[in-house]
Amino acid sequence: MTRVDTAGTAQGDVDTAGTAESDVDTSGSGRGDVDLGDAGPGGPGPRRTGARTGPWKRGRVLAAAALLLGLLLLLHPSIPNRIGNLGSLVETFLPWFGLFIPVLLGGALLRRSVLALIALLLPAVGWLNLFGGLLTDKSHPGGDLTVVSHNVGADNPDAAGTARALAASGADVLALEELDPAARGTYEKELATTYPHHTVLGTVGVWSRLPLSDTRPVDVGMDAGPLGDAKPADVKLEYNRGLRTTVTTDHGPLAVYVAHLGSVRVNPRAGLSSGQRDAGARSLGRAVAAERNERVVLLGDLNGTLDDRAYAGITSRMRSAQEAAGDGFGFTWPATFPVVRIDQILVRGLEPESSWLLPATGSDHLPVAARVSW
Repeated sequence: MTRVDTAGTAQGDVDTAGTAESDVDTSGSGRGDVDLGDAGPGGPGPRRTGARTGPWKRGRVLAAAALLLGLLLLLHPSIPNRIGNLGSLVETFLPWFGLFIPVLLGGALLRRSVLALIALLLPAVGWLNLFGGLLTDKSHPGGDLTVVSHNVGADNPDAAGTARALAASGADVLALEELDPAARGTYEKELATTYPHHTVLGTVGVWSRLPLSDTRPVDVGMDAGPLGDAKPADVKLEYNRGLRTTVTTDHGPLAVYVAHLGSVRVNPRAGLSSGQRDAGARSLGRAVAAERNERVVLLGDLNGTLDDRAYAGITSRMRSAQEAAGDGFGFTWPATFPVVRIDQILVRGLEPESSWLLPATGSDHLPVAARVSW
């Protein structure tokens, strides 16, 4: 009868301390599992029953994670919003899910797993399909009109410096959002020489080198419901966050919309709280859809990325200047380390030629600019 001596005294055929006659490796070094088999007199003795796991069997967990990541990138529109607006939350940070691809790749190479490497093709193709076009510079020289949009920030400590920087940007049409009433006079003074025409409604405004006309507020859902309906028009106008105006150009009238949609909050329990913003996006989408002017520009802080399904009513009718003619993702917020693009320039009936970011100002947003042509 075979005995196993774990103390290394060499009393039997198997010595786990490596001091006896056996060739058994209990350290898991890859020489195979050992089956003691029939250890009786005349029996065959210990034998190996398996070899090291092959490259097609290693890394199954990594492969599963890669497949899940790929499905998330390809099927993100199917993620429901019923619980905490999960779908919109994922879509807000969708480009950043690409960072998991090199992490999984490193794990697959470390494990020498062919299975995981093949599974990684799904998220890689999915991410490139969504964002690969943003990795190249699509800008073109020329253009007829330069437009700039900037959330100047109500707490901006240097309104005068911000105004001077924007005046030097070369913009023909400049849209400002989150105008603090106390700072409005500063912007009007600093921008007056460069822009002889301007209009302000509530906390949004347009400054232009070209004449403006037919300016009116646009409902962006900030006063929805019976309580909002009960407020007098002059009270609503004080904090109005959307306007529409007409710019007279040599090529005909251009409808310009400026909007600052409601803010969103991310709560560990409630998820993404975006009801007011979503209502504003729907309202703004209806306004753009009803616009009879052939040429339209939408400028503003939309408080969300255009991958978010909340903007479907807008993106189905307008093109993003950054996606059509930009270089990179063009992240705008927060200005110190931008991680999302929530400040947008969208067009209809115009051709985007280039799109870029302007240097930081005293605001927590970066200004966005685009050159368009007829």
